[in-house]
Amino acid sequence: MKYCKRILLAFLVAALVSSCKQHQESRRPISQASGTFMKKSAERNKKLNASEEGQIEALIKSNHKIKYLASTKGYWYTYVTQNIQDTLTPKKGDVAFFDYEIKDLKGNVIYSEVELRPQTYSVDKQNIMTGLREGIKLMHKNEKVIFLFPSHIAYGYHGDDKKIGTNQPLMCTVTLHNFISEAAFKKEILLKATAEEQATKTIITPKKDTITN
Repeated sequence: MKYCKRILLAFLVAALVSSCKQHQESRRPISQASGTFMKKSAERNKKLNASEEGQIEALIKSNHKIKYLASTKGYWYTYVTQNIQDTLTPKKGDVAFFDYEIKDLKGNVIYSEVELRPQTYSVDKQNIMTGLREGIKLMHKNEKVIFLFPSHIAYGYHGDDKKIGTNQPLMCTVTLHNFISEAAFKKEILLKATAEEQATKTIITPKKDTITN
């Protein structure tokens, strides 16, 4: 009787192992397919980046009078107006005040400066275009810079669902007017609000006409 129980137990264990093995093997193609998809996706992105960088390089070579610098962050830039006197640049905890214009690489305006102004940006605390976020931290106040951004640090695959298309590299002209600390910015807002409140409470009493005999 014990012998029969042992045989039955061994049979059940063998059946369970076989079932698990078959289940694992049936899942294997999904894993392999996922790996193939990721590999193909990486290859597509690599080709896309190379194509966009080729377009940017062609633009740079088309005008030898303009000297573009390559950034370690993956974009190119050139100064229209440079401030060599100041050493400070915006950092996290600052508020930057700037204007900018967006064009395609052929120079066609997508968004004009008038459409986008004014810009008030809390550095590294607001969700803006990656290239623009990095580019602003490079600038000194009162500088004007032209940036060339590949799509992966611009609006990427989705664009902006308005005027910027899929995988579109961009040319952005940025003018950084000033930047101050968040504490100073909050103080300015408070003072402005207080002044406006006082102005609304001020009652101007008209002078009475004086009557002379």
